[in-house]
Amino acid sequence: MSNYSIRTATPSDIPTIKSLADATWEPTYKSILSKEQIDYMFEVIYSLEALEQQMKDDQTFVVLYDEQEKPLGFASYSLKHTGEKVYKLNKIYLLPACQGKGLGKLLLNHVEKEVRKLGAKNLDLNVNKYNKAKAFYETCGYHVHHEEDIPIGPYWMNDYVMRKQL
Repeated sequence: MSNYSIRTATPSDIPTIKSLADATWEPTYKSILSKEQIDYMFEVIYSLEALEQQMKDDQTFVVLYDEQEKPLGFASYSLKHTGEKVYKLNKIYLLPACQGKGLGKLLLNHVEKEVRKLGAKNLDLNVNKYNKAKAFYETCGYHVHHEEDIPIGPYWMNDYVMRKQL
C-alpha cells in the first residue's frame, strides 16, 4: 500500500472532495434511499458552501491519492464528546472502482491513527441500517453501540452508531 498517500485537506481541496462525493454518493445509497432523498441530502451535505462550513466547524478532511496523484477517496472526522475523548468519523467514501482493494481500511486506519494522536479513546461512526458497509466496519473492529434516527429536512436517516475502542 506504499503507492498511496493520504493528506489533510485544505479549503483548496473542496472541489476535489465534492468531485469524489459526486462519484460516490449515489452509488452508495441508490439501493437504500429514494432518488429525491439522495439529491436533497447531497445538496445539504456536499454543496461547496456546506463543505466549506464543515471545515470551518472543525471537521478534518483527508484525501487518499494514488501514485499519479489521482484522488481516490476521502474521509472526515471531528471531536464528538470532549469529556469522553470520543471522535466521530463523519464521512468515508471511495470511488466505486477502488472498493474491495483494501483502500477503505487504509483510509480508516489513517483516521484512527490521527485521532489516537489527539487523545481519542473511541471512534464512532454512523452507518445506515441497510448499508452493506456495516459488515466492513465490523471486520475493522467496530460494533453497534446504539441506534439513532436523524432528521435531514423532510427525510430520516435510520442509522447504527458503531464504535471502536482505540
